[in-house]
Amino acid sequence: MKKAMNWLKSIRPLKVLTVLFAGIFLFLTQACGDPGVATQPPQAEKQPGYTQQRYDPTKDYPLSSPAGGINNFSDVDPRATDEKAANDKADALTRNAEKRIDEKGVESPGDYARNYKQGTPLGERVKNLGEDIGSSAEEVRKGVVKGTQRGIENIKGNTQNAAEDVTKNVQRGAEDAGKKVQRTADDAGNAVKRAVD
Repeated sequence: MKKAMNWLKSIRPLKVLTVLFAGIFLFLTQACGDPGVATQPPQAEKQPGYTQQRYDPTKDYPLSSPAGGINNFSDVDPRATDEKAANDKADALTRNAEKRIDEKGVESPGDYARNYKQGTPLGERVKNLGEDIGSSAEEVRKGVVKGTQRGIENIKGNTQNAAEDVTKNVQRGAEDAGKKVQRTADDAGNAVKRAVD
């Protein structure tokens, strides 16, 4: 009983009033607050063109139109914008090729031979052919030279790296051997000290 009386004496009226007013304030803000906060969220209205259908297992419901590839669907992510750009470019190239074929008017090998005969003189054609072969050979030669140089540089770099690695390994081995000898000498000195003591 004495403890209860001491506890009641230690309570300060200011603290009690603060807690009482805080409780009343909390009650009033929740009870008299905006009624829209506690209401049901707005329901989504039925969108035009949407009809709810029941699933019928006897019917086939394709997810998307087949476009080829594995499982008859496109192998490319449909969200990717690159596929449309690639298809547009392919269509443009196809139209360009068809246009060039139509301009040349080559329908058969006979038409090709006629166009060839009416075209550039034979001497000039041979000269152009020789230049084309010469430039192709020069490009091949340059490619081989560049590839060989790149290969030699790679070999030089690899041998230099290998030599550096060997040098580092030898240095590490020498350091490790020196440390082992030092430890052995220290251990022997400690053993002699213990034997003398």
